[in-house]
Parts: sequence; structure tokens; C-alpha cells
Amino acid sequence: MLLDPEAVIRAPGPWTHRDISANGARFHIVEAGSGPLVVLLHGFPMFWWTWRQQLTELANAGYRAVAMDLRGYGGSDHTPHGYDPTTLSRDVAGVIRCLGEPSATIVGHGWGGLVAWTMAVLEPEAVTAIAPVSMPHPRRLRASITRDALQRRRSLYALGFQWPFLPERSLQEDDCVRIEEILRDWSASPTWPNDEASLVYRSAFSLWPTAHCAVEYHRWAVRSLLRTDGRRYAARMETPIDVPVLQVHGVKDPSVLVSSAQGSSDWVRGPYSLLELPGVGHFPHEEDPATFNAALLSWLRT
Repeated sequence: MLLDPEAVIRAPGPWTHRDISANGARFHIVEAGSGPLVVLLHGFPMFWWTWRQQLTELANAGYRAVAMDLRGYGGSDHTPHGYDPTTLSRDVAGVIRCLGEPSATIVGHGWGGLVAWTMAVLEPEAVTAIAPVSMPHPRRLRASITRDALQRRRSLYALGFQWPFLPERSLQEDDCVRIEEILRDWSASPTWPNDEASLVYRSAFSLWPTAHCAVEYHRWAVRSLLRTDGRRYAARMETPIDVPVLQVHGVKDPSVLVSSAQGSSDWVRGPYSLLELPGVGHFPHEEDPATFNAALLSWLRT
């Protein structure tokens, strides 16, 4: 039996829950610590809770750590539109301003990593540095899907999300059991996700219309390949990135291949590091939090 999704989303801990209005929507954030601002952005099919171990580590190390639910997830507004990277970047930039800070270091996993890359180009005044996790530069990912047959096969699940209604039903069937299957299939760890993590993610995802909103991210990504707004976004992302970049990728990521991550430096003009974690899949911060936290803190101190 699933847990109450509202209780899961507002889980107690050494952090504070807040709701912030920005860019025409309301966003749920979780905050811990004080110091330089680090904003943590989750990916699919997760929510802020994926950063619970980083929130405490960053706070203890002297940072103001803020994990937010992206538009359409968790406790944030589930709007009918706005699931393109341009709008999502404005969301995060607006939250940063509402927190009273001019800029922040953006750490993003999966779709959150895509937002981090995008913000460095479209919202540069709000970005101090970025750390994309399990997400190549958008231009690099686009090229990899186009030219690499294996990466194209690994991305086919997104094509299945283009049908109306059916993907949402599939994700919510049998108490969202497919969410657990996705987490296990994309992980390289034999111990993650454990039963607790699976139950938490399934419970949070059961809050309607999270499934629909999560699918809308993927619908935009595929349809944008042919639409004017997608071509315009791709052209904008040719702009070189000047802020420091730490790119983290699991060598055994079965969803986004490490070979697809390599080469993202072609669009970075500032300091750049690529950290490839052996034995790790699509969720480095969950599968090997000790190694991930140490690398992130070491980079932040520079």
C-alpha cells in the first residue's frame, strides 16, 4: 500500500519546507544551512527527496542548500503548460531571486541537469556554476541520439510517452509499480533503490497529475525536434558557457550512455571537469552518495 503522497512530499527532517511564488507558479522548496546558495534540481521520476543526503552534507559544510520540486512534481504547481527548458529555467531563476540571492550554483540530475545547462545560457546572471548529473549538454545529447544507434535505442522509451493518455495510465497502474521498475532498470547498484526509496518515489508519483506533467517533459523533448521553438532553443544552446562546470556521469548508466556525456566540453569556455563514476548507473547521488558528496564539496570549495 502506498503512503500518503502529501506526507511524503512534506517529509520532516533537518530542513525547512517552504512555498515560493515565481514565474507565475508556486514552487515547493526544502532548505537547510546557511552560506553560498546551492540549488538542487531533481530528474524523472523523482522529486526533492532525492537530494536528502546532499541537503545535510551541504548544510554541514557551510552552504545554503535548497532542493526544489520542479514544475509539475511533488508539492509544486502542476500547471497545464510550461514543461520546456526555457520556462523551467525561468522558474529556477525566479526562485533564486525570491530567496534573496543574485545567483546560485545549480546542481541538476537528469531533467534538472538539462535545466542547469540551459540556465547557464539563458539565465546567466542567476548562475554561479553548474553541476549537471547524468545529463550531457543538450547539443551533445541531440547529436548522440541522432548518430548513435545504441543511445537512440536507450531513448526509445520517450517515444512511447508521445501517445495520449496511455503513458500516464501505465505509470500509475498497480500503485505506480512502473516507477520502481524504471529506478531499478536505470540503476547499476544491487542495493538501490531499496524498499523504502521505491515506496517513497511511487507514493509521491501517485499524486495526480504528476504522471501527466512528467510525461509532458518528454513530449516537448521529442516534438521540439520538429517545431520552431525547439529549433530556436537548439540554436540558442550553441552559445559557449563561461561559468565553471562539473559534469558527473555514471559509467554504467544504461539510460544516458557515458559516451553521450563525453564531448559536452565543446560548449564550455569556463573551467570544466568530467567525473565518470565507475560502477554507477543513472543515479550517482543515490547509488554512491559518499563519493558523489565528496566530489561535489571538493569542487564547490574551488
